Amino acid sequence: MSNVSRATDVAHTSPQQDSSSQASPMKGKEMTAKKSPIWDMSECALVLIDYQDGVLDLIFEQDRRVIELNTRYLAKFAKAIGIPVVLSTVGVEMGVNTPTISSLRAELPDVEEIDRSQMNAWEDAGFVEAVKATGRKKLVMGGLVTSVCLAYPAVDAMADGYEVAIVADAVGDATKEIHDTAMLRLIQAGAVPMTTTAMMAEFFRDWKSPVSDAARELWVPYKEEWAALKRDPKFVEFKGLV
Repeated sequence: MSNVSRATDVAHTSPQQDSSSQASPMKGKEMTAKKSPIWDMSECALVLIDYQDGVLDLIFEQDRRVIELNTRYLAKFAKAIGIPVVLSTVGVEMGVNTPTISSLRAELPDVEEIDRSQMNAWEDAGFVEAVKATGRKKLVMGGLVTSVCLAYPAVDAMADGYEVAIVADAVGDATKEIHDTAMLRLIQAGAVPMTTTAMMAEFFRDWKSPVSDAARELWVPYKEEWAALKRDPKFVEFKGLV
């Protein structure tokens, strides 16, 4: 066999040629599987953790009334447009804490509270099962306080393959510094920082969509209540340990 023939045979059976011929379909699959950066309501679940009077008392440098308002309207809007909600408390069955604050509970009468003893909700099997039961992989999360009851389950959820958005103006901590540091930790871990208004808008994004009527009904009263609190920035009397 001539050197030319051998070279031709080698070229026909080159491993490099085989691997390159298989690369394109794989690349196409990777492109198809690309995640959307948009937080559409059809892909999201709302997860609210430890919105309880005893925990709210720990918040000092942020207006608890505004945190409560933002959380309440997130829940109200999620319910109106069919986003599943997971609601959790800590220490109620132990007798050391009270249930979810009444204003939020009133918006979610059919959502079962999942009570825990763990500070990290992701370490509670019932909580994780409730999240899985939503069938959603994008979690819009709020929790009190930011550095503990929100940060711990959020970073764990991301480690387990969930995408997480944090509604920054619906959470708080003992001081603004602690809250901000926790937000940095969450963002560094991959969480997306959002605000209440931006989150509600991104859920649907089109004023001609079937759910836009719900947004119109809620938007004006929400903004009016929000503006009233901002014009009268009173803080609830401190009751916490700090």
